[in-house]
Amino acid sequence: MRLVDMPGVPDTHKPWALIVAQALDMLRAQPGERTGLYRLGGDSPAGDAISAEDYAVALIDEAERPAHRPRRFTVAN
Repeated sequence: MRLVDMPGVPDTHKPWALIVAQALDMLRAQPGERTGLYRLGGDSPAGDAISAEDYAVALIDEAERPAHRPRRFTVAN
């Protein structure tokens, strides 16, 4: 059961929680192969798609070695 569906979750929290749950469902539905390679871009798309596996690596790479603070960036295969 998702946390957002549990009793006691305040109605004020549900819209955000549902958006995040939808994003998680989308990522789970789009598995791919980890290539170990990804491209970075700025405000413009870096490409058309990225596998969930490569996206996860890009996210962790940015968390461990921040290179885009406080800017927005994109990733793609």
